[in-house]
Amino acid sequence: MGTTDKAANTADKIKGKAKETAGRAVGNERLEAEGRADQVKGDAKQAGEKVKDAAKDVLGH
Repeated sequence: MGTTDKAANTADKIKGKAKETAGRAVGNERLEAEGRADQVKGDAKQAGEKVKDAAKDVLGH
């Protein structure tokens, strides 16, 4: 996984956590849900990058 990709995925997760927390604090369910979605997106991207890395290791590229 590239450092840039890893940083972007982590940024998605941090942004999502902040949105979720802010949404919860002000009682905005939509913002809270967007925050959770951003976190899931970051996790999914990170998992995809790990799959790519594993495939590269197996294929020797």
